[in-house]
Amino acid sequence: MSQGNSGVTHEVSGEHAACTVLEVLHRISGKWAIGVLLHTSRGPARFTELERAMPDISRRMLTLTLRNLERDGLLTRTVYATVPPRVEYRATPMAVELYESLTGLTAWAERHRTAIAEARSAYDQRDTEPDA
Repeated sequence: MSQGNSGVTHEVSGEHAACTVLEVLHRISGKWAIGVLLHTSRGPARFTELERAMPDISRRMLTLTLRNLERDGLLTRTVYATVPPRVEYRATPMAVELYESLTGLTAWAERHRTAIAEARSAYDQRDTEPDA
């Protein structure tokens, strides 16, 4: 696969890539990035393991997500000289630190998912009622 059209975002300002807080939050809060980070923070993972852990992700999107997380310093990619080549992805220490926040966020979502579903239902019901 050509690296020239890899889809990895290259936003450069002067000599160094600009990295704002919003860019970082956008990257790590992406639909697939959280799953990859949660999985790799528990130990090294191969591409196919990640693919199985997130069955709705396409191979292309998983590849782009892995490349972007590697570019951001959240994953390391190790290629082993075997036939066929074996590739493992590991969370970096920075990603493991982020894992603690992500597990807190997922625990919060789990605790409040019923209340959120009820609020959505009440809102949708209120929104569809005719005005009196």
